[in-house]
Amino acid sequence: MRPDVKKYLFDIKTSIDSIYQYLDEHLGDQRDFYAYQKNKLLRRGIERELEIIGEAMNKILKIAPEIDIKDARKIVDTRNWVIHAYDNVDDIIVWGIIIKHIPTLKTDIDRLLKD
Repeated sequence: MRPDVKKYLFDIKTSIDSIYQYLDEHLGDQRDFYAYQKNKLLRRGIERELEIIGEAMNKILKIAPEIDIKDARKIVDTRNWVIHAYDNVDDIIVWGIIIKHIPTLKTDIDRLLKD
């Protein structure tokens, strides 16, 4: 694997770890949507990490389009949505990404970084 691809994968891993850290610090063991929705600082922090994940994925796709990451293109699209439609970001959709898609992405990234 190219060193630059590995660097971007590591950036994604760091952002995923940060998302989990923010959730732990602000919500503890209770992963409650309404607590998430009430905490502007938490929401903005997670949105920023999603931007970083999407930008790193975009760079990976440009130099290694064959990479085996589920829904890689959708990850880039999410980044674009958060950045360009900032006034239309839906907390329910972001929460779904956190709960459903981030764990799958973490598995893919960990697998690729081990290789």
